[in-house]
Amino acid sequence: MVTGPLFMINEEINSGIEHIASDYNKLSIQVSLSGLSFCVLDIIGNKILTSENKVFEKELSPYEVQKQLKGLFEKSQVHKIAFSEIIVIHRNNLFSLVPKALFDPKELPNYLKFNTKILANDLIVYDEIESHDMIMVYVPFVNINNYIYDLFGEFEFKHNGTVLIQTLLNIQNNGNEPVCYVNVLENQMDLTVVSQKKLVLYNSHSFLTKEDFIYYLLFTLEQLKLDPQTVKLKLFGSIEEGDNLYSICYNYIKNISIFIPTHTSYHSVDFADDSIDFAVLNSL
Repeated sequence: MVTGPLFMINEEINSGIEHIASDYNKLSIQVSLSGLSFCVLDIIGNKILTSENKVFEKELSPYEVQKQLKGLFEKSQVHKIAFSEIIVIHRNNLFSLVPKALFDPKELPNYLKFNTKILANDLIVYDEIESHDMIMVYVPFVNINNYIYDLFGEFEFKHNGTVLIQTLLNIQNNGNEPVCYVNVLENQMDLTVVSQKKLVLYNSHSFLTKEDFIYYLLFTLEQLKLDPQTVKLKLFGSIEEGDNLYSICYNYIKNISIFIPTHTSYHSVDFADDSIDFAVLNSL
């Protein structure tokens, strides 16, 4: 598991601030070029204290995203709280999955260069997907990591695909039949296909129209030789029954449903669990 720099909590930032169970709060942050979200969990009370989400009108640069995150923190005063644990989730298309048996940490650029455009000075890191013998190789937003480091000190970071894959593979009711999960957030779709509790495929695509969306979905099913008339399709995230994306999927795929994850271990305050991003909540 790759973690951020090990450092003590910044006492100058937090000195003089009165906290509610300050040493027992956990912060989960997700960053992408299309939006931001974060969630604060009170570990002792097992309650979600607050959650924020911001969708950008257009895709921003990593440094513009940092400015947006700073503004979101200042608005909510999250940057003045001490946390016992912080996790940053990087959501982008700069990744590649590698079987653990074939993985060599000295070859990180080679795992990415055929899948995505990388620069010579890009930092490439990796997560181990626990209990499933897979490695997620990816490029994080370094400026975001540096910003979080300056604010809080010690933290952990991973790719959102790591969280999605690990969570969906651990769902007990997957059964033995192939299930295609599609997580929709902003203009990005994350496809995870699971069969017999094993990962068949994980991929992510950016889309602008519902036609783009259905093209990527049907192409994936075709490549995996999955019949649209019988495969189970479970949609979640920024999608609901009857909207444009759901309706166009229903024209081609009959066994379709909205996937509603259950998070019975957390007790929200003043808002519903379904308002919190799947990866953010499942990283807590």
